[in-house]
Amino acid sequence: MDAQGRGRANNIDPADQWVLNPNTGEYELRLNPSVPQSPIPGPRQPAPPGAGGDGATGGRGPVPGRQQASGRQQVREAAPARTAPGPRRRRGAPPEEPLPGRRSRRPEKKKSKAKKVLLWTSGTMAFLLVGAGTAGYLYLKHLEGNVTSTDVGDAGKASFSKDEAFNILIIGTDKRTGKGNEGYGDKGSVGHADTTILLHVSKDRTNATALSIPRDLIVDIPDCPTKQPDGTTKIIPGTPNTRFNRSLGQDGRDPGCTMRTVKEATGIAPDHFMMADFNAVKTLTTAVGGVEVCLKHAMDDDKSHLKLPAGKSTIEGEQALAFVRTRHAWGNHSDLDRIKVQQQFLGSLMRKMASGDTLTNPTKLYDLAEAATKALTVDTGIDDISTLKDVALELKKVPTKNITFLTVPVVDNPAEKVASTVVLHPTEARPVFDAIANDVSFTEVKKKKKAAKDAEAARLKGSQSAASEVRVRILNGGAPAGSAQETLSWLQTTQGVTKSENAGNAPEKIGKTTLEYDPEQAPQARKLAAIMGLPGSALKPGESVTNSQGLPTMTLTLGEDFKGAGVPLVAPTKAPKVEKSTADKVECAS
Repeated sequence: MDAQGRGRANNIDPADQWVLNPNTGEYELRLNPSVPQSPIPGPRQPAPPGAGGDGATGGRGPVPGRQQASGRQQVREAAPARTAPGPRRRRGAPPEEPLPGRRSRRPEKKKSKAKKVLLWTSGTMAFLLVGAGTAGYLYLKHLEGNVTSTDVGDAGKASFSKDEAFNILIIGTDKRTGKGNEGYGDKGSVGHADTTILLHVSKDRTNATALSIPRDLIVDIPDCPTKQPDGTTKIIPGTPNTRFNRSLGQDGRDPGCTMRTVKEATGIAPDHFMMADFNAVKTLTTAVGGVEVCLKHAMDDDKSHLKLPAGKSTIEGEQALAFVRTRHAWGNHSDLDRIKVQQQFLGSLMRKMASGDTLTNPTKLYDLAEAATKALTVDTGIDDISTLKDVALELKKVPTKNITFLTVPVVDNPAEKVASTVVLHPTEARPVFDAIANDVSFTEVKKKKKAAKDAEAARLKGSQSAASEVRVRILNGGAPAGSAQETLSWLQTTQGVTKSENAGNAPEKIGKTTLEYDPEQAPQARKLAAIMGLPGSALKPGESVTNSQGLPTMTLTLGEDFKGAGVPLVAPTKAPKVEKSTADKVECAS
């Protein structure tokens, strides 16, 4: 049942249904005014035997012996849990009067816990509002039906982990859907990846990096398995040396193809994606009452028909979309200049959504949730309510001052006489990718000292065996084909690790190279780590295994991060110096 239909039944404004519960300090949405209510909050009563408690899904009814009156009720008491769900009411239909002797179908008190997330996510999710213009995402429990999903197969992870760093690919398309969007994007576009941000959230949640990927970056789009409406899988052939934005929409490519292209170009594997179109920026900026922007010089753009004075202005709706869509008003009229403006706009939108003016305004929260969730498509790994809540709460932990916006380092395409596309910077791009892949912050953050980190470092300390005593079997777990044999030859012929063998392919692919060993083999593990340049995190103490001769051996599994025999895998400890901005600072566009 739709919360909007319920809240607006009988001409009742949803904002009038939000009531502060003094016992919990939470706002609660009261959606059924027909049930008798108490005008005075009373003490919470213990649930009778058989009541659902915090985990039940039953409703509340009138409290016997208490004077009843219409209006808001701030505290309600639990009733026995329902044994079966009642029939669902048609969306938009008015609330039913409870039958005599029948329990009300109000949500249990436990549901109000989710309402607290409404306040949290309004600020937390702001930096996910990017797109071709700007795309939007806001989690709200009673509006989860607005969110649609796409199965991208093994392009992403099947589930979300709250205990690891994660990467979300945020995609804004240029598809002209929605009223008033005819003047934006490419006419007849199937929905290309017009604006894309790879959002990396650190494992310890102290920082996040939002990496913008230019639409005109020249990349190799790999072959892409895509799910068809009939359940079958179609392989869409890849395209070498083409614009990045064609990784979506072109030839039927889905967001999974864009995820695969990002991994191919950067070496960073997106775990999940979020996608939206033009409507998000218009509806979201209107929902929060406008977003403040700053200009160093007055703007009068005849192409977007946007006129703004120098200094600060507040924009929303069509003005906001024109602001983030135009490229002719900025610098060299390029997509790179537009990206900088979008990042500044996004930081301002974040601050507005996290402000008290938004967080304490029930009407804004309601409208914001309605607008954002209708704009969103996600992968099936994060499309259920509990997972979306987990994503929101993990994002909330990151301080805005440690959210860094930067763009993939690029140079003009040397193959063109008149530059219209860009290619990766030959020396500056890879260090940025390596820093993100190894969870290195681009802001100064106070690192949390953990026992696990200390234990990883300790694994590299201690005595080492001679190279001739190191016994190891090598598996390929995602490295380029032939890597296991290449490493074997290098170890035997140049490093003296003669007791090594090629054990073929690993059972499954892994992202990072690992060396598993029995604790008694620790001196051997330290020696091999020193030879190969492995970080302490790659060493995994475990149970002993045997090689082809039946002798105890270590297992080296080459992951997707493997760079070649003799190339160290020690993770960077400091991010490279790049042009960047952070979400907490106000900047003026020029």
